Amino acid sequence: MSFINYSSREINCKIVYYGPGLCGKTTNLQVIYKKTRPEAKGKMITLATETERTLFFDFLPLALGDIKGFKTRFHLYTVPGQIFYDASRKLILKGVDGIVYVADSQVERMDANIESFENMKINLEEQGYSLSNIPYIIQYNKRDLPTAVPVEELRKVLNVDGVPDFESIARDSIGVFETLKAIVKLVLIELKKGA
Repeated sequence: MSFINYSSREINCKIVYYGPGLCGKTTNLQVIYKKTRPEAKGKMITLATETERTLFFDFLPLALGDIKGFKTRFHLYTVPGQIFYDASRKLILKGVDGIVYVADSQVERMDANIESFENMKINLEEQGYSLSNIPYIIQYNKRDLPTAVPVEELRKVLNVDGVPDFESIARDSIGVFETLKAIVKLVLIELKKGA
């Protein structure tokens, strides 16, 4: 899944932020981009649709060390949340190395969370992937809102595999980097297994 660039001695890994519309995927990437040192990141690219944006940028974490003499560069993507952009979602999942599933904690968004999670599994399977073979974690965003569902209930519905999960308030940068560090660590563990 990851792409090796021998001339630059880099392993390129793709992390996709998946979830329902307006759950905080874009906010996560904007916070990460804003707080990443300029010399360690590429340009942020935005592909705008009528109602949503898909973001992409890459960064080269400077303190992770090498894998057999190669630096690791991470490319972060968001998928459009609206279901009618399903073809775009599938395309963005191609070559994925790790997934952050961003759930909207509001009780009125539970059906959208479930629908989006099931859609993610189907789209992965259509591309020959299985969620059980791809590092993924879950982020419960918007924890500050009054209608936020208790984390235990969210876990029962969305985290049946018991993967690492994190609470966040992405717009305030809370939980964003903990989530990113966790998925990067899982992807690196998988890379080292194959090295």
